[in-house]
Amino acid sequence: MSARLTFIHALSALHAGTGQGVGVIDLPIAREKATGLPFLSGSSLKGPLRSRCPAEKRTLVFGPEATNIPGSENQASPTQFSDQRLLLLPIRSLAGTFAWVTSPYILQRFVRDMKEVLSNIQTPSVPDIKNEQCAIAKDVSKITIGTPQKTVYLEDLDLPVQADQDMTSWAQWIGQQVFPDDTVWQTMLEERFCLVPDDIFNFLIETATEITARIKLLEDSKTVQDGGLWYEEALPAETILSGILLVNLMPSTKITETDIFKILQDLTTGNAVQFGGKATVGRGMCHVLIGKEGK
Repeated sequence: MSARLTFIHALSALHAGTGQGVGVIDLPIAREKATGLPFLSGSSLKGPLRSRCPAEKRTLVFGPEATNIPGSENQASPTQFSDQRLLLLPIRSLAGTFAWVTSPYILQRFVRDMKEVLSNIQTPSVPDIKNEQCAIAKDVSKITIGTPQKTVYLEDLDLPVQADQDMTSWAQWIGQQVFPDDTVWQTMLEERFCLVPDDIFNFLIETATEITARIKLLEDSKTVQDGGLWYEEALPAETILSGILLVNLMPSTKITETDIFKILQDLTTGNAVQFGGKATVGRGMCHVLIGKEGK
């Protein structure tokens, strides 16, 4: 069995929904029950990639269709995607337009995934926030204002900056994974990378997602149809999620792990993939990045 890290970079707002609302938002995004963190389910990732795969390779890579399983082919898919969990959330910033924001818990969980996949990797330390009302960012950053005491302004929060050298290491490593061939975007991420306390991050994931009012008009009168007003929630463009891709071959499988990873790389390299709902209005256009073995 082999494993790789995966990264999802949202090029447009991403609506990975639950199909029902529980409050004022009629179509909320999916969230983890215990943490409240948004995620994209593994099935929402696997389905679109399966549909893009050439027919002659589809069963080998993704397993047989549930409705077409002769007795001899009744086996699980060798390709398994975990849920893609939130890694960096773009937050409106007074300086630098926006910041890519994460938290200590998010990074600690990401380190756990990294060590599952890359057993020998030496990860940067997760910065320790000494003040629960401050943020950690680079000394030279697009999102900081003021001298000598620098401050970041995220939405309506003003947070004094605490410097930490490990932030640069994290920003550089994540930038190389998400934008492997684009030094301009690697630099943009490094200049906008910001870590805030877990409690502040929990506040942001509840208040800084994108909420859109949608209406359905009567065709004749062009007035709102009865019951035709609803509210949709989405992760904003530039959101970055991460997860794990496993390839677990059965003894009878007629393909190698190397071939499967090569096919998946070909499916995702250079082309945006649509995930989640509301495809006809441009939601869910994403880049998928599959990490390299041992890196």
